[in-house]
Amino acid sequence: MTKPNLYWFFQKWGIQEPSPLETLAEKVEQLEERIKLIEQEIVGQSNALYECWNSLDARIDILAENKTDV
Repeated sequence: MTKPNLYWFFQKWGIQEPSPLETLAEKVEQLEERIKLIEQEIVGQSNALYECWNSLDARIDILAENKTDV
């Protein structure tokens, strides 16, 4: 037994209505693009935090050396 075409009305009038699977595939692609963008932003933020951390470590080391020299 074949499954009835739920989009027969749209096809009758030449209206291109995407199937639920096509809609889901499109949404998945959009989400994957957003995830890639977010991952890139996370890498950028992590790099900036490491730079700040290293800068603070260097400043603390300088202050510690000055304190011990006195």
